Amino acid sequence: MRLRMACGLLAGAALGLAIGGATPVLAAGLGQPQEWQLGFQQSASPIMDNVHVFHDRIMLPLITLIVALVLVLLVVVMVRFNAKANPVPSKTTHNTLIEVIWTVVPVLILVIIAIPSFRLLYFERTIPDADMTVKVAGNQWYWSYEYQDQQNISFDSLLLDGDALQTRRQIDPAAPRLLSVDNPIVLPINKTVRLIVTANDVIHSWTIPSFGPKIDAIPGRLNEAWIKPEKEGVFYGQCSELCGQGHAYMPIEARVVSQERYDAWLKQAAAEGVDKANAALIQEMAAKSPQVADAQANSK
Repeated sequence: MRLRMACGLLAGAALGLAIGGATPVLAAGLGQPQEWQLGFQQSASPIMDNVHVFHDRIMLPLITLIVALVLVLLVVVMVRFNAKANPVPSKTTHNTLIEVIWTVVPVLILVIIAIPSFRLLYFERTIPDADMTVKVAGNQWYWSYEYQDQQNISFDSLLLDGDALQTRRQIDPAAPRLLSVDNPIVLPINKTVRLIVTANDVIHSWTIPSFGPKIDAIPGRLNEAWIKPEKEGVFYGQCSELCGQGHAYMPIEARVVSQERYDAWLKQAAAEGVDKANAALIQEMAAKSPQVADAQANSK
């Protein structure tokens, strides 16, 4: 009876691990979270590629083995050393071999984790030669962007809600609640972007999960990060540092486009303003989305 129970526990654990390991690949989306998602969002940058490798090939197997080992040990203890199976308990208090093992093995595991972890951290924190520089400033509760390589290209990026969100959804039905902004940051594909990050009031934190880096925005200090978007599309993030009552309403939206479309956006932004340039870009990208295509097909 005890053996059958132990086998059942092991089988259930194996099934749970198998489902848990498969779900992130199936559920994770690109650029924004998905319902019931487990694991990271799909990668769109070299940094996030390396984060995926570190997690999927090193951390997840180690975690799985440790959890499986602890579960097996717990089952063995429950089956072999309960009061009925072992009425006269052992009075052993020390075992040198076991004590050496449970000291040395965790140290080795930490070394296995540390080496690729430091390599990844170095890769993320070493800023390569950049094709462009964008200054990001956190405010309560919105973001401000300034294109350092361009003249007079700066704007604030605020959450869309209420009637403003409904107006956007008439153009772009896929615009998500609490993530869409009035003026997204626009970036060219396959270009290294240097980010200079600061804040004007309290500490904020800028991140887009599909890009990888998360960098604190601290008043009176300039922090640096870099991204290199390798996929076109719309990517969302949020402030990741508690910054007051509006913390949950401080999203980040980035739109990655081809170099030709980016150059056209810059030209229009300089001539007509960022608002009109973004409106034209959003309408153009929305027209290519599956939701708009389906709606147009159904209306015919």
